[in-house]
Amino acid sequence: MAKLIYSMITSLDGYAEAAEGDLGTGAEDPEVHTFINDLFRPVGTYLYGRRMYETMVYWETAHREPGGPPHILQFARDWQAAEKVVYSTTLESVSSARTRIERTFDPDAVRKLKAEADRDITVDGPNLAAQAITAGLVDEYHLFITTSVVGGGKRFFPDGVRLDLELVEQRAFGTGLIHAHYRTR
Repeated sequence: MAKLIYSMITSLDGYAEAAEGDLGTGAEDPEVHTFINDLFRPVGTYLYGRRMYETMVYWETAHREPGGPPHILQFARDWQAAEKVVYSTTLESVSSARTRIERTFDPDAVRKLKAEADRDITVDGPNLAAQAITAGLVDEYHLFITTSVVGGGKRFFPDGVRLDLELVEQRAFGTGLIHAHYRTR
């Protein structure tokens, strides 16, 4: 049985998307990127909402850019090797291999996917993750916390849901970014 993992960069005040501007610095560091690569290399399937997919589809062709650093090329290869499911009512087609569109998020279908998968699954993007969290599907959380307070936007955790989590590990990077890994109890 696979685990469902939710991971995103988040501001110090808990926003996965800032209302204005970006979430701050730290994640672009090669050490951080290599850590993320190693952490998510075992993932077999990515679950995306349309907007997150449109951001991540960059990795379908990132390996073609001349002079790409090794950590960028490695992530592109890993991303291309994984299955992708995009939940969207508006997306007409996908532009990446190993990708399918689902029109609605069905918690029972995700439970079945977890039960049958031999590699872990991620749910990416705060809107889609909120649905998975509310349905009780997320097993692990990886927060990459920047040093910025952004004051508003889309929260990493949805409102109205109580979670009691266990800290598995934490790591601080030279950029000030902190990785916090939790699992459900």
